[in-house]
Amino acid sequence: MQQKLNVSISPGDAPGPTGDFRKAHYPDTSDAQWNDWRWQMRNRLSSTADLSQKFELTIAEKEALAFPGRPFPVSITPYYASLIDNRPDDPLRKTMIPVGNEFVRGPGEYSDPLGEDPNSPVAGLVHRYPDRVLFLMTDHCPVYCRYCTRSRLVGGNADWAMTKASWQKAIDYIAARPNIHDVLISGGDPLIYGDQKLEWLLGHLSAITHIDFIRIGTKVPMVLPQRITPELCKMLAQFHPLYFSIHVTHENELTAESRQACELLSDSGIPLGSQTVLLKGVNDNADALKSMFRRLLRMRVKPYYLLQCDPIEGSAHFRTPIKKGIEIMRALRGRLSGYGIPRFIVDLPEGGGKIALEPDYLEKIENDDWIFLSDRDSKHYKYHDPGTSL
Repeated sequence: MQQKLNVSISPGDAPGPTGDFRKAHYPDTSDAQWNDWRWQMRNRLSSTADLSQKFELTIAEKEALAFPGRPFPVSITPYYASLIDNRPDDPLRKTMIPVGNEFVRGPGEYSDPLGEDPNSPVAGLVHRYPDRVLFLMTDHCPVYCRYCTRSRLVGGNADWAMTKASWQKAIDYIAARPNIHDVLISGGDPLIYGDQKLEWLLGHLSAITHIDFIRIGTKVPMVLPQRITPELCKMLAQFHPLYFSIHVTHENELTAESRQACELLSDSGIPLGSQTVLLKGVNDNADALKSMFRRLLRMRVKPYYLLQCDPIEGSAHFRTPIKKGIEIMRALRGRLSGYGIPRFIVDLPEGGGKIALEPDYLEKIENDDWIFLSDRDSKHYKYHDPGTSL
């Protein structure tokens, strides 16, 4: 039986226009339907007609939606659509509704920017690091972010069937390699599956003795919080240590519903970390990010990664200079608890993997055991460091 979300407002919740949106566009929808994640999935906005009924589309949006042969689909749950304002410059709207820039390939952009396909020994499995693998459980999501690293695959574009048979081949590959200790289940979004399929995969992976822990990468708590039910959490709690990496874009996603979803997961003993892609004109503002990271801490979500937008084809209008990310990191230091500061990450092309970039606070090393440092405000300090001159 689907359980209704029992939500209440706290100071950390974004107000959001959910109620007004629902009254205007879904007046005959019952609470049971609205709070049923399967109803949300069945009623996603995916066509120009769907979107035109809910938003006043701009000419650029209409042209992009009508672009012939558009390979990457559009999908927005009614709940998430309720968080999007009718302004063209709304931050969440920019990430969900395409514009023409999406079809322009710039220099240094790739269909597979992280080199996942050449590092896929088994269909649906990426093995870029010696000790961990990425398990692509599905090629579908509740929503499709326009900057998606795997836009070549998601939305039903994968060239292999994602079934238990294909999953078993990936499981067998992992089981045969004792150097693999960490499995990240992603896709697509794994939580679009029902509890039984998730339990099947988690059970088979957790039975591999050399696996230390399992992670699930998902955006569901932000875009489909109705999916996080007590029944799901009870099932997940069988497979500790289990971690969640939650894709969080903007503080407008931090509603009473998303807070309750995170609390249900946390109460089940699942550590939560956030991953935020740095996006031009969406969240590339230190003050806005600081506010969002503080709210996440109140929701028991540890800000984990601030990710430079990957050079996927058609993403130039989203990408900020790397220098901008480093400036934001400097602005956060000393103004936000260390628990609230993520690592700024660049995922290297051609399978090079993730590297962390930080502001450079080391200015000079002297030969008499003194080094010169600067702080977050570029003030200068002399620090005695015995052994520097050795």
